[in-house]
Amino acid sequence: GSTYSSKVFRVTFLTLAVSVAVPLLGVTVLLDCPIDPQPISLKEPPLLTGVLEPNTKLRKAERLWENQLVGPESIVNIGDVLFTGTADGKIIKIEDGEIQTIARIGHGPCGGREDEPTCGRPLGMRVGPNNTLFVADAYYGLYEVDPDTGETKMLVSTKTPIEGQKLSFVNDLTVTRDGRKIYFTDSSSKWQRQDYLFLVMEGTDDGRHLLEYDTVTKEVKVLMVGLRFPNGVQLSPAEDFVLVQETTMARIRYYVSGLMKGGADMFVENMPGLPDNIRLSSSGGYWVAMAAVRPNPGFSLLDFLSEKTWIKRMIFKLLSQETVTKFVPKYSLVVELSETGSYKRSFHDPNGVTVAYVSEAHEHNGHLYLGSFRSPYIGRLDLQHV
Repeated sequence: GSTYSSKVFRVTFLTLAVSVAVPLLGVTVLLDCPIDPQPISLKEPPLLTGVLEPNTKLRKAERLWENQLVGPESIVNIGDVLFTGTADGKIIKIEDGEIQTIARIGHGPCGGREDEPTCGRPLGMRVGPNNTLFVADAYYGLYEVDPDTGETKMLVSTKTPIEGQKLSFVNDLTVTRDGRKIYFTDSSSKWQRQDYLFLVMEGTDDGRHLLEYDTVTKEVKVLMVGLRFPNGVQLSPAEDFVLVQETTMARIRYYVSGLMKGGADMFVENMPGLPDNIRLSSSGGYWVAMAAVRPNPGFSLLDFLSEKTWIKRMIFKLLSQETVTKFVPKYSLVVELSETGSYKRSFHDPNGVTVAYVSEAHEHNGHLYLGSFRSPYIGRLDLQHV
């Protein structure tokens, strides 16, 4: 009787499966897909061996001001005073442990994803030569903020077309020592920050990657185009080139002004994760924070989906970005690169236990301050003890 019942079970199961699958397929075909994914060819991720060998060094970080901040993406310091921008649109000053909101570029209500475009989202932040703050707001543009009075001054607005196109997702910036030039990224011509997952999954090269703002002439120039999610930017210590993280392609390009060929070249290719922000390290190299990791050995969702555009369509026809985000492993990784782009060391937190979603590693006074685009705190790692 057992073979008969297993047969019945099989037939019933198959009938059920088909009766569920067929309408589901029908619905899936009819449903609109918010993205038009392009195939991306990635190389096999680098093996996590040698200096990239997994460890738990990031777990030694302490969480500072827990639950008093929301998603402190980028961190700068003027002396021992820290500044950051948060997911609720605030520009925050932390002095002697006290948190104070000094400015906001947008206006309330703030809270949900749908509020972001009016609330504003300060991302990259830098200190200019006369201790002024330069802030890249994803929705509003490039601003100068007085750290004492909180007075804000618009430098480049997302409402003003640049070479015939408005900025859609202003992300990070880097400033020359004399404060004359600001290099900044616009991550997409189509998507805004609230839809960054669409941008990663679509894989299109519509980022007007790198722009230059001259604080004296007030002119904006487009320097590089055709990048896939241009993100963090950093001038080299000698200011002879600008590094740009190309998040979706897991690589860093560099731009040298004045070169005949437009000056774009590869600095680091095929990284072990998706690079977010990049900042100088005291050794003359660079700290790179990874927004997600590409484990090898292991399973990398991004690599698996890279050329399977039909699966990406199915996923986004059926699931929201919030739901899809839950499938991305919480693996935190920060790497230090030498001045030539080789890996010097890596700090891991394999399940994002202590520090989740690291967006930036900012070195100050022997410590690495870890920004996060989602966590409610700043991490701080003592570099003497890792």
